[in-house]
Amino acid sequence: MSLFGANTGFGTGGTGVFGSTTTDSHNPMKDVEVTSPPDDSISCLAFSPPTMPGNFLIGGSWANDVRCWEVQDNGQTVPKAQQMHTGPVLDACWSDDGSKVFTASCDKTAKMWDLNSNQAMQIAQHDGPIKAIHWIKAPNYSCIMTGSWDKTLKFWDTRSPNPMMSLQMPERCYCADVVYPMAVVATAERGLIVYQLENQPSEFRRIDSPLKHQHRCVAIFKDKQNKPTGFALGSIEGRVAIHYINPPNPAKDNFTFKCHRSNGTNTTTPQDIYAVNAISFHPVHGTLATVGSDGRFSFWDKDARTKLKTSEQLDQPITACCFNHNGNIFAYASSYDWSKVGFVVTDCSLLSLDSSCQVASLVGKCGRPAALVCIRSGQTPSFGQTPGTMPRCFVYCAWTNQRGLPYLVLITAA
Repeated sequence: MSLFGANTGFGTGGTGVFGSTTTDSHNPMKDVEVTSPPDDSISCLAFSPPTMPGNFLIGGSWANDVRCWEVQDNGQTVPKAQQMHTGPVLDACWSDDGSKVFTASCDKTAKMWDLNSNQAMQIAQHDGPIKAIHWIKAPNYSCIMTGSWDKTLKFWDTRSPNPMMSLQMPERCYCADVVYPMAVVATAERGLIVYQLENQPSEFRRIDSPLKHQHRCVAIFKDKQNKPTGFALGSIEGRVAIHYINPPNPAKDNFTFKCHRSNGTNTTTPQDIYAVNAISFHPVHGTLATVGSDGRFSFWDKDARTKLKTSEQLDQPITACCFNHNGNIFAYASSYDWSKVGFVVTDCSLLSLDSSCQVASLVGKCGRPAALVCIRSGQTPSFGQTPGTMPRCFVYCAWTNQRGLPYLVLITAA
């Protein structure tokens, strides 16, 4: 059976954007705008694995759906198929052979989407929204790992309704990454746990967070032997930590750096500080991309400890990013992320304060953050009126050069 089955497309087909003269501020760099983006904020992006011919991009959203596009070499993006949850999709990943996509949702379930039949089935259940999902391919087993706000990390054989293993965490899962044989989970209250996955998953080490504010994203990096050796951790305070698991000199090798701030490293004037929403490592060069609520993405060389390039500013936050398997394409999502909106508080019981980051979060339907407001010491949180319309959501693809950096202008067809 052909990939995605038959008649599974959404939208109206592919759209070539090379040669476009659009100057809309939502795409100032004229990158390839993906056809038929989701109707609500985009929470995650992932490219197909190298075992799969071509480049296919999946994206999950707060519109309760996960969509798949084919990204063609000529710059066209072709909508292929989509599947639905009954709550926002918070994370998604591919199987190692590219035949299946796994999705995690606020509806407390995870699903397996078989692309050949275009059918989805539930494979996991938690007592709270599932924030992270990853496929694990080990020599002696294969499974799905799910991290939830119910403070558990579970491992699932997709053929069984019950988990193979369930590990208790001290707090809610906020983000996670897996590069066999390592998994890293960042939790609420600035928790960090490293797991080893050989033979069977088990807790390896708990780490004191190198960051002082709430964790938002984490990505594992590899050494020159292509083995996982550490991770990059991003926070809501415009800062990233580079942390090695077993460094020769921890005080020297582990470090943090500021990013996604209104005036760079200038500390003589007040700064607007934005969350780091996602981190992705280039699969060939090892450089890393960060995206933030300031509407910019930046590329960094962690070994030289230098910034390589920063994009122009979009008119909305960038909420997700990823590289394709060979690093030739960089995808990023521009959408609303609750970082600049206020709400009227009518029930003070809804207002919770995370002691680790001094941020008040007004929680709405399905645990969705309805407002995010920084609180200075001694001040009372205040909320304004809700905006009337939801900003647009977009997914873009930027082709990269030999250093793994994106071309910040549109590539014309040869």
